[in-house]
Amino acid sequence: MRPFGMRDKLGYLFGDFGNDFFFILVSSFLMVYYTDVFGISAAVVGGLFAVARLWDAVADVVWGRFIDTRKSGKHGKFRPWIFRMSFPLVISGVLMFVHIPGMSDGFYLAYAFVTYILWGTLYSTVNIPYGSMASVISENALDRTSLSSYRGLGAAFAGIIVNAVAPLIVFKNNVADAGGFLTAAIIFGILALACYMACVGLTTERVVAQENDGEKVSLRATAKGLVKNKPLIAILLASLVFMVSSLLIGSVNVYLFKNYFGNAAALSIVGVIQTIAMIVAMPLVKPSVAWFGKKELVSAGMLLSAVIYGVLYLLPNVTTTGFIIIAAFGMFGFSFFNLVVWAFVTDVIDYHELITGLREDGTVYSIYSFARKVGQAIAGGLGGVAITGVGYDSALKVQTQATLDGIYSLATLVPSIIFLVVFLILVFFYPLTKQRVSKLSSDLAEKREMGKK
Repeated sequence: MRPFGMRDKLGYLFGDFGNDFFFILVSSFLMVYYTDVFGISAAVVGGLFAVARLWDAVADVVWGRFIDTRKSGKHGKFRPWIFRMSFPLVISGVLMFVHIPGMSDGFYLAYAFVTYILWGTLYSTVNIPYGSMASVISENALDRTSLSSYRGLGAAFAGIIVNAVAPLIVFKNNVADAGGFLTAAIIFGILALACYMACVGLTTERVVAQENDGEKVSLRATAKGLVKNKPLIAILLASLVFMVSSLLIGSVNVYLFKNYFGNAAALSIVGVIQTIAMIVAMPLVKPSVAWFGKKELVSAGMLLSAVIYGVLYLLPNVTTTGFIIIAAFGMFGFSFFNLVVWAFVTDVIDYHELITGLREDGTVYSIYSFARKVGQAIAGGLGGVAITGVGYDSALKVQTQATLDGIYSLATLVPSIIFLVVFLILVFFYPLTKQRVSKLSSDLAEKREMGKK
């Protein structure tokens, strides 16, 4: 079998490259599409996001459990599902942005619910096997850190394309354009499909765990193991909170630049800067993890982001350019979470096997994804309610000063507080320090060797 190498890293990069063409388009622009094109209130959109994300969270666990009951074939256990389900996923993504003129408010609301929930469900069928696959591409901890970094880089590349290009397509004269949204969805859908095919073609599944017997795959045994998995619980909580902040920033930034700064096109610059920040951080990940550890590196990044966004909140009358320059340092800080978090997940999967004897990549990853979806649900609901709460009215060409100040606080003070909470969770509750991860690897290798005897 071909040894682990750059081909696997690039293949894994393409997976999240494909995922995030639609994920970033949806998280950054779907709310403004629903409010300004469909005419749905921000509060109702927030409710839709919350309901859909909670449904998706359940779908993740069900699909993860389903994947774990499948046997590995000649093409692996996870890659075939990425191939099969990517086609309906992309089609459903395009359908979300189809606008039929002249329909009733009830029709638009129903159409939004059906297409958005369908897309979210199909997203689970691709993302769960993709995320689970990292633990079977290589057993080596540093290889997995590289996969996590390349996954983050793939998301960053999608981010730079979507955030740089989408505002230029979906806004015409600073106004949301229905035809522009559909055009963007079709373009990104084609690119996403190409990336999924590259992911399937370039990666290789090398680790084939011993099949669990019937008793071990019972839900009761799995649940007991999950409850005992303290690193899993901590990273679930940290990721949930981080997702709230990440998606809230993405949603609110549209209103911040469109209304507060009066420059929706500047969103393109923000997308570019965020990707540059991640690219700058990426080569620092592997040596920093080898020297300090995953937990230690990501905690420092979270603290930096909390401080930077707090500074932005306190600065009076900051210009668009000044805001972007200062925010870039905050983006650099939270880039480490995005680059390393998937390596956290593979450690947690290994820990689950160590304490239970069960190798349940799909189930454990889906539980982690469950927490992220709950975070998305909270962020979607919180974003809609918060935008409404500060007085945003899509019918007004110019928002009130109180509304603009509220939008600015949502984009700065709230993320600062949330990043600080993530820092505290990692420092005080996540137990897998550099030394403990090293011991985990040796203990697991010893346990597997004993199991063969």
